[in-house]
Amino acid sequence: MTLRVFGIHLEHKPALACNRHALSADERRRHFDELGPKLRLRIKSVGELADGYRFEFPSDEATFELVSQWAEGERRCCPFFEIELGSGAGAVWLRLTGREGAKAFIRSELAQFFESE
Repeated sequence: MTLRVFGIHLEHKPALACNRHALSADERRRHFDELGPKLRLRIKSVGELADGYRFEFPSDEATFELVSQWAEGERRCCPFFEIELGSGAGAVWLRLTGREGAKAFIRSELAQFFESE
């Protein structure tokens, strides 16, 4: 959101912090205790980007559904992320990026996604 105060543009950026209240207790449990660990087991590769990471997964329908569900939860609790899903060339991929500081946040908060590097 951009505000104009006394001729000066002020831009409000959401904090780099999860809003765990954006998900109900059941949604949080599913997101963090079920979906995240299942995704971790399916990661084929992790690519570093200037402003985040690209995660590659198998191209089957179940994995695409799992990635989509996880991304929806993440979008709600971490609105500062830019999340992009795609498929092609035998893979499903998830791009997770954001403004300055988001890359380090991703690396810290999703450490389990990087365990096989």
